[in-house]
Amino acid sequence: MSTAPAPVPAAVLNVAAYLFTRIDDPAGLRDVLRARAGEAGLKGTILLAAEGVNLFLAGPAGAVRGFVDALRADARFAALQTKESWSDTVPFGKLLVKVKSEIIRMDRPEVRPQDGRAPAVTPATLRRWLDRGTDDEGREVVLVDTRNAFEVDYGTFAGARDWRIERFTQFPDAADSHRDELEGKTVVSFCTGGIRCEKAALHLRAEGLDAYQLEGGILGWFAEQGAAHWDGDCFVFDEREALDPALAARAGS
Repeated sequence: MSTAPAPVPAAVLNVAAYLFTRIDDPAGLRDVLRARAGEAGLKGTILLAAEGVNLFLAGPAGAVRGFVDALRADARFAALQTKESWSDTVPFGKLLVKVKSEIIRMDRPEVRPQDGRAPAVTPATLRRWLDRGTDDEGREVVLVDTRNAFEVDYGTFAGARDWRIERFTQFPDAADSHRDELEGKTVVSFCTGGIRCEKAALHLRAEGLDAYQLEGGILGWFAEQGAAHWDGDCFVFDEREALDPALAARAGS
């Protein structure tokens, strides 16, 4: 009796991570990180700004994790959390390390997550609220998708607000236009990995709304809750195009 061979595990580790933290010399740090990632044979994108770091990297597991561990050894990045997924090939063509005015552009300088985060809800807490239909105090929960419209079209939470924005800089005005949908409710903003919804939640709270961010974003939700309350896939900005709730590249990618 023959048995099928065990599947060969994917060889490439992909990590997504960001951290809002003060960086006094992002240009100097760019040179250091570019050299370190290049020596490790990694590909992907690292964005640096005075407000923090945002990175998407891929390569052999040891090299990727070694790079992240070295970054965390710097006290400014000790709290950096990564989201991991696997692929058969590297989904990036090259390594880019850039300095930007913001690691995620919102054009609202008064929104400063490096000075303090908005409150967050864990995937487990949000799952309990969605299963129940209300938060722990019995209030209606409104999910707000902070991503661009084309990303939302790949998949989103069932019933989430989608304001058809084309870029994140439009989010504050869209939120102001739809304030009546959010007033008096528990608002949870979400995005792919957490970076956009972190700024979004701060803006919403500054406008007097009871807003929270989903800890870890959609990828964190997939890792802990799978497909629960989710319809479709999640667009990612690399050659895989989209991930399913098992964090695998969707069929045909």
